[in-house]
Amino acid sequence: MANVLICDDDKEIVEAIEIYLSQEGYNVLKAYDGMEALKVLKEQHVDLLVIDIMMPRLDGIRATLKIREENNMPIIILSAKSEDADKILGLNIGADDYLTKPFNPLELVARVKSQMRRYTQLGSTVDAKNEAVYTVGGLAINDDLKEVTVDGETVRLTPIEYNILLLLVKNQGKVFSIDQIYESIWNEDAIGVDNTVAVHIRHIREKIEINPKEPRYLKVVWGVGYKIEKL
Repeated sequence: MANVLICDDDKEIVEAIEIYLSQEGYNVLKAYDGMEALKVLKEQHVDLLVIDIMMPRLDGIRATLKIREENNMPIIILSAKSEDADKILGLNIGADDYLTKPFNPLELVARVKSQMRRYTQLGSTVDAKNEAVYTVGGLAINDDLKEVTVDGETVRLTPIEYNILLLLVKNQGKVFSIDQIYESIWNEDAIGVDNTVAVHIRHIREKIEINPKEPRYLKVVWGVGYKIEKL
């Protein structure tokens, strides 16, 4: 049974989310500010975190930054703010997804399931004899071990980052539009998703490129989309 940590200073929201996730078979852990969330993470294994941005003591932004220093588990951010800048901020600090309050609990459940599927796939391993390895220059992806290396050095990616990179590497030279990337990775219609994809692309570049401003691998085709350059 997967452990999902819900962190929100509104106890009614936490209780409501717990009801829905428990019905889906998840074990729900609870925290009511960022400090409590960090304490739970030290004491128990957590497979996914749902965290509010605005909280006392330690807010969701600073808590997520601390968590991302050591943990690549999926993180879904909640916020009462609907401005695009807040969504971008959440993605910038390492969140995998974002939901604006008020939200339909069933939508949150669907997003939790989606992130858990990606996380489970990312962490799975199989017999090394059947390894599927994709390479571009010094960049290599072992899709069976879910491992990315650049010039022999392991690169840590979030599930979303990994899946975007794998999509592009598997299709070297092919240009994918922002909508195509979003629909392939998130499995939902792309509506106003430019910033969401762009933030994840920037994170990937920061991790795989020597100089992200002059990328060797992940190239932008202006007005069209992104591609992995054939080398």
